[in-house]
Amino acid sequence: MPRKFHITNILGLQLFQVLRFVSFLIISAVFTRTELTKKDIGDFELLLFLASALTFFWITGIIQSLLPLFNNNSSFVQRNKLQKSPELYNAFLLLLFISFFITAAGFILKDEVAFYKDGHPLPYATPLLLYIFLSSPSCLNEYIYLLYNKASHILIYGLLTFTLQVIFAIVPVHMGFGIEGAIWGLVAVSAIRFIWLLILLKKYSVPKVSFDFLKELIILSLPLMLSTLLSGSSQYIDGLIVSAKFSPEKFAIFRYGAKEVPLVVTLASGLNNAMLTQFASIDKIKYGLLTLKKRSLRLMHILFPISILLLFFSDILFHVLFTRNFVQSSDVFMVYVLLITSRLIFPQTILIGLKKNKVVMFTSILNIVLNIGLTLLMIPRYGIVGVAVATVIIYVIEKLVLVAYNYFKLGIKPTDYIPVGWYVFYSSLITLIFVLIDHRILVVRLY
Repeated sequence: MPRKFHITNILGLQLFQVLRFVSFLIISAVFTRTELTKKDIGDFELLLFLASALTFFWITGIIQSLLPLFNNNSSFVQRNKLQKSPELYNAFLLLLFISFFITAAGFILKDEVAFYKDGHPLPYATPLLLYIFLSSPSCLNEYIYLLYNKASHILIYGLLTFTLQVIFAIVPVHMGFGIEGAIWGLVAVSAIRFIWLLILLKKYSVPKVSFDFLKELIILSLPLMLSTLLSGSSQYIDGLIVSAKFSPEKFAIFRYGAKEVPLVVTLASGLNNAMLTQFASIDKIKYGLLTLKKRSLRLMHILFPISILLLFFSDILFHVLFTRNFVQSSDVFMVYVLLITSRLIFPQTILIGLKKNKVVMFTSILNIVLNIGLTLLMIPRYGIVGVAVATVIIYVIEKLVLVAYNYFKLGIKPTDYIPVGWYVFYSSLITLIFVLIDHRILVVRLY
């Protein structure tokens, strides 16, 4: 009999991340074929950029701290995992509180902040802030399904909501409401996700406030928030520099190019988050390491070949997807392809799962210091492409530092969780091909 296809939690979360990426890719591609100007597209990309920059670090910190704490904390008596969870309710309250604080601060300061080279005021601030308020807590939805082992529900939820996202963003533009209509469409979808979250909380959570658990969650989250902010801030610092020094049109070109390979971030992030529960206790470590090694090798066999192909056809793809107006973005994209060399090793997963978030935080501090220094050195000579090169180099250094810590402090060998031979082979191959395809990319200027 043929083997029945089964969606695991890891696969479900990875597919969800893929759907998220594809939905925004479709929206971006369609916008370039409408009557929208580059300035309109630049404004839209700026809003998505700001929404992510203001939320990514604390959402990641709370979610990744919640996963190992679920049914494994000192505040609640352990229970059957199928029972309703007071942890989820308290995590929701924390997410909601921070979302409200950011939204309120945003309304107060929205007229005080300027962007772009000409001091352009923040466009469409009201729908942006409503989008942040509604969408941030809703990130809990897919992880509720993950924690209750409902992988197929993650996929169904993703298919429905991301399909609506594409429709609600594109249709208003075609109806003549412009970019503002698209942004309000995203707000509407976020409202649907928020209502979905309330329904899930009623089904899976216990409305019991615990200040002890909130304290435990915050203490565990804070170093992870800071480390995520610092390690992930390089792309946002890059974006802020471009938004400050260039026009909306140039910002749009940069943002369209400053994308990693489709699937790499989504699948790597999905694997990282889904594996955190495997390192929540000492007795699971050996199995978790083996699983992490197998899963990461599987991703390498899939994603490195795809990335290499994209290096060969990046110019053509950008012409087809985004029209000839954005072919220049492919120069930046080709450098970002190389980020795969840091994405597909997972020393941070082990450390976060073992609740050693301070180690990740201090490594991220090193990341940001080195990144700022190297970026300042690269910009005068290589321009915007140099910013991307600095990012790639620093991300590799950060992962190597974490690998070294796992080995020297925890006694966990790289070979225990990294398929080292395949990793070295693929990383060397893609770097060599990158140089051979376009050794001149380091001198390309996008001014």
